[in-house]
Parts: sequence; C-alpha cells; structure tokens
Amino acid sequence: MRRRTYLRTMALGITGLAGCIKSSGSATQTSTANMEPGVRVKTVAMNLEVPWGNAFDSSGDLYLTERPGRIRLIRPNSNEVVADITDQIAHSGEGGLLGFEFHPNNENLAYTYQTYDGQAGLRNRVVRHRVGNEFEREQIILDDIPASSNHNGGRLAVHDDALYVTTGDAGSGERAQDEESMAGKVLRLTLDGTPHPDNPFGNEVFTYGHRNPQGLAFRDGTLFSTEHGPTTDDEINVLEAGNNYGWPTVTGKSGKFTDPIATYTPTIAPGSATFYNGPISQWQGDFFFGTLAGQHLHRVRIDGRNVVEQEHLLVNEYGRLRTVFTGPDDHLYVMTSNQDGRSAGPAPQDDRVLKLQPA
Repeated sequence: MRRRTYLRTMALGITGLAGCIKSSGSATQTSTANMEPGVRVKTVAMNLEVPWGNAFDSSGDLYLTERPGRIRLIRPNSNEVVADITDQIAHSGEGGLLGFEFHPNNENLAYTYQTYDGQAGLRNRVVRHRVGNEFEREQIILDDIPASSNHNGGRLAVHDDALYVTTGDAGSGERAQDEESMAGKVLRLTLDGTPHPDNPFGNEVFTYGHRNPQGLAFRDGTLFSTEHGPTTDDEINVLEAGNNYGWPTVTGKSGKFTDPIATYTPTIAPGSATFYNGPISQWQGDFFFGTLAGQHLHRVRIDGRNVVEQEHLLVNEYGRLRTVFTGPDDHLYVMTSNQDGRSAGPAPQDDRVLKLQPA
C-alpha cells in the first residue's frame, strides 16, 4: 500500500488565482512542490466486479452496485451481496446496474438505474426498491429510456426532494436535441417518478444536448456535471433548467449553446462528480471526479463558475477510476473500474473501493 502520494498540479491559466501561471484561453502546466499533507490510500473493499453506483445509509454502511446486477453492503471487515438481480439486468457493453440512491425520507426505499433487454431491445429504466426485502422491486418509476451498448448515462442524485437522472444519447446524437426524447438528457423527477412540476418542457427533461453525462454534484444549490466527449472535449457543465448544452451540433465551447466551464482534450472520460469538505485543508470545497481513460483522480478548484486550478492525483496508480464520492466521515472514496473489459490488466484485488485520508 502506498502511504504517500504527491503529484503534479496543473494550473489552467485562468486569471484570478494567485500563484498560477496566467494565459488567455490556453491551458498552462506548472509544477508545485511539497503538497502537504500527504495522502494515505486505504483499501475499503476488493474483489468487486465493475462497481458503479453507491450510497451510505444513516448508520454509515456503504451500499454499492456492480454492473452485472448485484448490490453489495460494505462494512468494516465485511463485503456481502445483499441482492442479486443479474437475471433482470442486461450487462451489455457500458449498460447494466448503474446508479444508486436512497430515498431521502424513507431509508427502506432505494433507487437504481438499470439496463434491461425488453421486447424492443435494450432499454434503461429507474426502479424503486424495498431495501428491507432484499431490494425487492417496489415500482418501476421511469421506463423506456433509450439504451445501447454505450452512452447510457446512469448517474442518479437526490436534491431538494427531486431525483436527477443522467441519460446518454444511446449512440444516436440527434436524440440529444429532441426535447421529447429522454436520451442525451439530465432528467428531473419527483420521488415517485413523475415529471418535476418545475421542469421547463412539461416532461421529465431538465437539460438537453448531452452526449453521455456520468457525474452529478450539488454545491449551494447549483448543479455541476461531468460529461464524456467523443475524441475531444470532455466537459464540466453547470446545469440550469431548460438549457441546451450543444451535442451533437457542437462539442466544447462554442458560444452558441450553454458552454462548459472546463473541457479536456485529449479526452480522459470523467466518470463521476463530488465536492469535498473533508480534513485535507488544501482540498476544501474542491470538485473531484474519476477518469477512466485518464486513469487518475482529478481535482478541480472552482471559484463561482470559473475553474481556477486543477490537479492530477493517483496518476496510473490504480488504473481506471470511475466513481468518486464522499462519505459521512467526510473522507474521499474512489472506486476502480478495471474489470470492465477496457483495462490493460486488472490487478489481483480489482475492483476496489479506496479511501483517501491524511497520512
């Protein structure tokens, strides 16, 4: 186990951050020495198969989904399958059992995002489960979301008694511009699955023009997302009801649609999003996500809606990193994704859940 990890800092060259190199528009790289404190990486769980969604219950127990169709309960010195619904899941390409969230007012209810094989082929749906009954299906609250072997979205988030759902374009970019299609969108539902009454188009759609968003995180009521680009322009976006984020007409910043606040070329495949308020003072308030192609943990300092500093952590240390989240202990957690068929070679312990703490 590595006890200390010090890495390069990338300053984006955006005017306003003291100590960073400034430029007019282009990213500039620099190095910082002696990033303190160090980071201790602890393995919380191992021998997982493509972990994807996650949530903690009120007692601090961690639940996570595995893409083939299992839900696991992770406790100290314990790692058990509490639900096996592989017979209900189509683990096809990037599809499967994906996002997971608890109901905010009833911990015996939880939501998952699922790919399944229906009469018309692959589809995605959002299901509500009874936790105490081995995650028995209580209700399908949203069905018939377009699916494919890739670009399925799949992230869930709960905020202000609303359920947010990311969907990919399912391989057909034109759907992202269709306000009546649920593909290539971020959806906003009530907790019972009906369109939220404040939605802009009278249906489930909150924002549109997305390719494959896989990260959602709130800060002070503002919703941030990460999104996969094609061969260029992965994005961080600020999501606002009714806004069009441009796919497939444009990628990256164009001035024609709602522009991202940061882009990444070559692509790094951001797989999650979270804000950190834990014990590492240098990271307070920062935005984190895992990268699949980039194989690093990405830290972003955001001032309002301006990206002012970025840093790569765990570079090539643990392979493909997807879901990054914070726990009730305020530490940062990272899940690897090396069993998803795209890794050059999984380690014997993969996949894993890691916890980052001060050394």
